[in-house]
Amino acid sequence: MPTEQESEPARDHVCRGYRRRGEFVSHAHEFLAEGLAAGERVLYVAPGDEAALTGQLRADERCEAGLERGAVQVASVDATYPTGAVVDPAGQVERYAAATAEALAAGFTGLRVAADATSLVRTPPQVDAFARYEYLVDHYMAGHPMSAMCGYDVAELGGDVVAQLACMHPTAHDGGTPFHLHGHARDGGAAALDGDLDLESRALWPVALERAGLRADEGTVVIDAAGLGFADHRSLVALAEYAERHATTVVLRTRLTTPARLVELLDLAGVRVERAA
Repeated sequence: MPTEQESEPARDHVCRGYRRRGEFVSHAHEFLAEGLAAGERVLYVAPGDEAALTGQLRADERCEAGLERGAVQVASVDATYPTGAVVDPAGQVERYAAATAEALAAGFTGLRVAADATSLVRTPPQVDAFARYEYLVDHYMAGHPMSAMCGYDVAELGGDVVAQLACMHPTAHDGGTPFHLHGHARDGGAAALDGDLDLESRALWPVALERAGLRADEGTVVIDAAGLGFADHRSLVALAEYAERHATTVVLRTRLTTPARLVELLDLAGVRVERAA
């Protein structure tokens, strides 16, 4: 349990794009050390054998101390997943839910994971499945004591691929996405939407909607868009097309006034705009 000096960290789900391996390792040190200071079990997941990964953590004295007392675990992506493996999104969430439960049962305050997932998103089917997983696990983290930092090599994967993954996180650094569609809804909605839906979002937005697979409640899908800064007519048309394909109504709760006028002007029957609190 945390001591009086330790504070409970914010529950984070962060996408971290990087161009040099050392950048990710440095950010992982900071992210995991924050969890250790709050009494969490931490897990470092990356390519390479476990001895090499342990060595990377020992370079930071805070992580080394965590290793010595058994609060730090490491896992090799190479040993866990065969080359070209496509993850099962729901199954992946279940594994982390079990790991979180195990951490709590062992007396830790939660689970914090720093994972370099670059090798799991090298093909279009892998990207599609992993983006879906990122959305699902964010929903899990919104209600459970788990945090994660997901690293992707922008130099290897390219900015477009990393943006597809970054947009399914509440927060992204060097992810190149103008919006975030994620599970940390503030009003009990099916999803939260932050950022801008503009020309840059034109190709990414419809794909993100499909990957999220937003769940309808009594025939409607509510999106908490209190953090939405801008939405153009193309993004609202895409939202209406999603609603039509899935025989549902999408309720967009936003502080913006323009979307309601555009929905009325364009006669987008599948979209209803409400004022966010």
